[in-house]
Amino acid sequence: MIRADEEGGEIAQIPSVLAADVGNSAIHLAIIQGNDVSDVHVLRGGELGRLGERLAQLWQEMSGPRKVVAASVNGGHLAALEEAARQAIGQDVLVIGRDLPLPIDADVPDPSRIGVDRLCCAVAAYDRLGAACVVADFGTAITIDCVSDKGVFLGGAILPGLRMGAAALNSNTAQLPLVEPSEPSWVFGKDTHQAIAGGLVLGARGALRELVERYANFLNHWPTVVVTGGDAALVCPDPQQDDLVQAVVPDLALRGVAAAYYRTLLK
Repeated sequence: MIRADEEGGEIAQIPSVLAADVGNSAIHLAIIQGNDVSDVHVLRGGELGRLGERLAQLWQEMSGPRKVVAASVNGGHLAALEEAARQAIGQDVLVIGRDLPLPIDADVPDPSRIGVDRLCCAVAAYDRLGAACVVADFGTAITIDCVSDKGVFLGGAILPGLRMGAAALNSNTAQLPLVEPSEPSWVFGKDTHQAIAGGLVLGARGALRELVERYANFLNHWPTVVVTGGDAALVCPDPQQDDLVQAVVPDLALRGVAAAYYRTLLK
């Protein structure tokens, strides 16, 4: 992919970004060049020993100017990523919030205390839409955030993720079983498993609707709703038939990681 330089003469290649979303449960990796995103590679806790191998494989697939950029909410996983990058490809990792500025203006007292993954999702959605939006990330935790029409992160809400909620019900009660969340095909839960699964999934869906309505009242118009995260398709299974959600974007955080780096090139 190419772009014109600031003087409008020469054509320069857009750098490729080996983007890493370092989360609580897994590290997600993808190659991003401009708007092009490769397949996403996911390494969970027990697979971190393969990080170097996976990084080397992806690095070899890239050409021209290239960087490794990460957003992290897990210090231990980030340390593993940085060591693997040094050993496998001889590269330092540019960490958003440490080596790179936060990618979006935030109307909060201390933007550095907002999870950088939330900010990356927000900037990726806003850069694509150019208008007010709500970004819901259904992962280990659920975050439901709002970006204004001017591209300012306004804040949001944090809820327990589906499996976190299931584990809490199991560990804090004497008789409730540990239930794997699943899409409810019923209206009334007829047994304990159905009741818990429906409560978790439809409860998350209901929280999304309530928060979007509150955000819309503040904005004075209805924002576009974008969802992401491992359980996004479970909570919002059919966005084409959905009156609430406009898009499910699984790689939204990784797109935001690349956007954070590209924004530094424009300054």
